[in-house]
Amino acid sequence: MTTESRSAAIARLQSHHQQHKWSLRELFATDPDRAQRFSLEAAGLYLDYSKNHLGEDTLQLLLDCADQLGLPQAIADLLAGAEVNNTERRPALHTALRFQGKPQNEHERAVADCRTQMKRFSEEVHSGRWRGFSGEPIRHIVNIGIGGSDLGPRMAVEALYPWQREDISVHFVANVDGADLSDTLSRLPAEQTLFIVASKSFSTLETRQNALSARRWILDAGCREDQLEQHFVAVSSNIVAAQDFGIAPQNIFPMWDWVGGRYSLWSAIGLPIALACGFETYEALLAGAHTVDRHFAEAPLAENLPVLLALIHFWYRQCWDAGSQVVLPYAQRLTRFPAWLQQLDMESLGKGVNREGHALDYPSGSVIWGTEGSNGQHSFHQLLHQGTDLIPADFIAIKEPTSGLEEQHKWLLACCISQSQALLRGKTLAEARRELEDEGHTHREIHALAPHKVVPGNRPSNTLILQKLDPHNLGALLALYEHKVFVHGFLMDINPFDQWGVELGKQLGSRIFDAAQGALPEDWDGSTRGLVRMLLPDN
Repeated sequence: MTTESRSAAIARLQSHHQQHKWSLRELFATDPDRAQRFSLEAAGLYLDYSKNHLGEDTLQLLLDCADQLGLPQAIADLLAGAEVNNTERRPALHTALRFQGKPQNEHERAVADCRTQMKRFSEEVHSGRWRGFSGEPIRHIVNIGIGGSDLGPRMAVEALYPWQREDISVHFVANVDGADLSDTLSRLPAEQTLFIVASKSFSTLETRQNALSARRWILDAGCREDQLEQHFVAVSSNIVAAQDFGIAPQNIFPMWDWVGGRYSLWSAIGLPIALACGFETYEALLAGAHTVDRHFAEAPLAENLPVLLALIHFWYRQCWDAGSQVVLPYAQRLTRFPAWLQQLDMESLGKGVNREGHALDYPSGSVIWGTEGSNGQHSFHQLLHQGTDLIPADFIAIKEPTSGLEEQHKWLLACCISQSQALLRGKTLAEARRELEDEGHTHREIHALAPHKVVPGNRPSNTLILQKLDPHNLGALLALYEHKVFVHGFLMDINPFDQWGVELGKQLGSRIFDAAQGALPEDWDGSTRGLVRMLLPDN
């Protein structure tokens, strides 16, 4: 479909929006079966999307738009390994990383070999056969990586706490701020510590600086140069650079250019998950994601969970001026899920041009943010309830308790449900006045206070339910959002697999660091020159 026809499709949606004034209260009052009709269960996930500004006609209009744009073929192209990353001329085959059964092509065979290598390495560490320079077994793992080499595995290891082994501790270092590394290492014995250097290029600034400092730390502790290979492994496609660093070839796990960093936890980037929780746990995570891959490939658009989530987000972004979306996992162990999703969505959809390089004449990606429930209720939910912006919310609830404290889990779920209900219902001025009257306030007090207690309501949300938080369901949850982001990018005609804005920041960072050692370029702006002089005083 051409840019003009895509813009026309968005215009039809906007016209539909302008012709309707939805009241979520009224939608439920006039349709007792609404919750049932606007819910869907698949791949172990249950989605209630009934608390959205959607009628049957709206949903059909969105589905027709997706179909006319060619979404079914786009899904098939993604999964078949077509060149969907057109600016880098690559496929995006993260789904091949979680294939099940016998490998069917060269990509899957490469993945199978990598899994074998990961399993063998994990078993050596867990058995105590992998030993450090002093002869003691490795018991502490430090993953050095940033972005997709950190956010995914860190989130998964925390989410799968009940599966963590007691004899292995896994830590993560990402920030180039030396405090991140030094604080971590201050608690660890060097002779029992192994580092995973996770960088596709083996040249990422933050990762390389941390790896060099870790190398000095282990050498200062008594490790010889020829023993470094006992304390460092790498996940990288740059084998030469990893070997020059001191990592043995057999200790280098592969990465491929057909997997982007934010989609890479399913690759050897997930090695910390296997080490922390066991290789079987890692395999269950892959299997859960594969379940959603099959659902995404096979389900019709109207019954396709990732498609529905993407269409709803697209609807609010294009027609409701919703510039942000909040994600609220009511699960302490999913504390890092919003940060993982933030990178996935914002790095994928934060673009200003379409796939052909033409400037967009409609909004692109939105701000993704959030935190774990119920903590968010006592920080930013006030903005959701009474602020002036419409901020669609995704609630994530876990049906079975993960802590063994069943009474507290019931309260957690009650909080989750009540927040989605409060966003829907709000509190009218009349309800606020009656409440104050019942509390015994005077007429003057009621007149003064009631407007402050009004909550607009009519604010949309989805509720996504997992039966329990286990490796399989976690994999399904992550794959759901991966595919949702792909669909949303397709609807906006955006390539969700590149990140040229990130690359610019890397380039300028190196230039500023180098320039601080000499004369500053005259064509730099005055602010940048002043900040360099103030913060990098070697100049």
